[in-house]
Amino acid sequence: MPKVVLPAGWCRAVCIFVAITCVGLAADLLTKHWVFQALGMPGEYKAATNPELHHVYWIWQGVAGFQTSVNTGGLFGLGAKHTKAIAALSLIFLAGIIGYVLLWAWRSLFLTATLGMITAGICGNLYDRLGWHGLIYPEGWENQEGQSLTGQHVYAVRDWIHCMIGTFPWPNFNIADSLLVCSVILLLLHELWSAKPVAESKTHT
Repeated sequence: MPKVVLPAGWCRAVCIFVAITCVGLAADLLTKHWVFQALGMPGEYKAATNPELHHVYWIWQGVAGFQTSVNTGGLFGLGAKHTKAIAALSLIFLAGIIGYVLLWAWRSLFLTATLGMITAGICGNLYDRLGWHGLIYPEGWENQEGQSLTGQHVYAVRDWIHCMIGTFPWPNFNIADSLLVCSVILLLLHELWSAKPVAESKTHT
């Protein structure tokens, strides 16, 4: 049987990927659990100073705070009626990322770390979409068709970070969303920086 020789740096790259994934996932799930335990399902929290003040626990009054919400869609609530499809796509993306990491991660530690952030974000929100958080819709909840959801399991992502841009409330998000957005920005910046030397070398030739 031929001996398998791993490329130099393969183990280090995989360890970095696993470490970033685990830390990001733990941060996402623990913060979601803590905030929902403290504030309850959307609408259950009453602000002490003003019960009608959007049910927000303000860290910076009128700018940023905690507010629970559940999102059956993707980023910014897109695809709200396609939770199962989004979950299936998440699994496909995860399989592709893991395959790439096992085969090519050793070539770029930056890309490996960024993929770890993406994986943590996908896993954190997928955990929620599968209903593993154990939340139950309280009395009075209805879907968009007006059908009662009371007592049913919540198959939706837990969001809790609430920010205001002036008078505009930014859609609530969580750490998993932040990891996904930041990792995409990092990948775009990496592509721009790596493409610049190539363009400059062609100009000089």
